[in-house]
Amino acid sequence: MNDKLLKTGIVGTVIAALCCFTPVLVVLFGVVGLSAVVGYLDYVLFPALGIFILLTAYALWRKYSQSRT
Repeated sequence: MNDKLLKTGIVGTVIAALCCFTPVLVVLFGVVGLSAVVGYLDYVLFPALGIFILLTAYALWRKYSQSRT
């Protein structure tokens, strides 16, 4: 389970970082016709990025603490 948690955290962090720091999501919303939502992306993506970073750190901490015992 610990590796699954770590993989989820890393994948989520990469996806959220790509959407935060590149215009991938903005272009996708523009193509689909949801460009009015683009102004609210920061309210969702930055907390999601933080949550996934914390999830990755927690999984690494659990993996490290289990290997010590």
